[in-house]
Amino acid sequence: MKPFFRTAIFILLFLVLLATLVFIYKRSQKKPVIYETHTISKSDIVRKVVATGSVVPEKQIEITPKISGVIESINVEAGDMVSKGDILARIAIVPNMINQNAAESRVRQAEINLDDSQREYERNKKLVENDVISEVEFQQFKLRYNSALEEVQAAKDNLLLIKKGVTQKTKSQTNTLIRSTINGMVLDVPIKEGTSVIESNNFNNGTIVAEIADMSKMIFEGVVDESEVDKLKLNMPIRLTVGAIENKEFKANITYISPKGSEVDGSIQFDIKATVELLDDAFIRAGYSANANIIIDERKDVWVINEGLLQFDEKGAFVEVEIAEQVFEKRYIKTGLSDGINAEILSGIDENDNIKQWDVSTTYDDKKGKSKARNGRPH
Repeated sequence: MKPFFRTAIFILLFLVLLATLVFIYKRSQKKPVIYETHTISKSDIVRKVVATGSVVPEKQIEITPKISGVIESINVEAGDMVSKGDILARIAIVPNMINQNAAESRVRQAEINLDDSQREYERNKKLVENDVISEVEFQQFKLRYNSALEEVQAAKDNLLLIKKGVTQKTKSQTNTLIRSTINGMVLDVPIKEGTSVIESNNFNNGTIVAEIADMSKMIFEGVVDESEVDKLKLNMPIRLTVGAIENKEFKANITYISPKGSEVDGSIQFDIKATVELLDDAFIRAGYSANANIIIDERKDVWVINEGLLQFDEKGAFVEVEIAEQVFEKRYIKTGLSDGINAEILSGIDENDNIKQWDVSTTYDDKKGKSKARNGRPH
């Protein structure tokens, strides 16, 4: 019995060794590689530069008061349409007590001088009527009287200006009324009734009472990178998309390219401006963010190839075209305009050619009977 068991053990070990060798052999065999193929198609090719920015009114102004005081009333609110000359707000003047006191003193002094000159005028008027003095001598008393009248009126007007910001002759032109200087829409009224405001002068811009803009003329203001700015020219067309307005595209044309760049986050950016063609069914609010696609060049309805299918060597661009099932040949092609994703095909292949996707392949799994994707060029 022992020889029988010994023989059985040797046979079993041999079978295990044989099975191991077969398994190792099969594992060492390369699995068949299956390449995916694609065909070219017709499409539009657009080479563009993208600029980010916002849409703002071409004419936007800040209204500031001409005198200091306290806002007595406000006649408009944001969103209202106004015309040039419309009253936006009214200011109540808080007079300076020193200036007011001096003005009141000037009025009293002018009235005293007027009384004196009036008495002399009336006395000498009787004398000239009785031929006691000549007309020439009387003229000096008349001149002094008229000057005193004018000084009283000037002193009273000055006092009214200090107290109310208006004179008797110019009530309709008072500085206490803040008026719009353009036709447009009120964008913002940052003050409220009772707010103290400062007049605009050589040393101070003054308190902003309202911001008004002509919303019928809008422009795009954006920036482009220094690597792209040299491709831009004045009057280049722009396709503008506004983030807040879906499914709408606005046309625009470049009107300004800054000659000087500025550093933003380590890169040099150049400012650009473009006039926007407004649509009747879309209202653009001031400050909407927008992206501008600036068309550098474009081709309509041409044969294109995905740039992921292209390979390159010292002779130029080429693709591998399928001539039999999973059998490919190298073929050089000539390309035209590219947008970074697709490239225009000028010659070398046509719509019937199946092109190998060289950087993605599949391997066939014998056990599961299906293929798996594999990244990277197969060896």
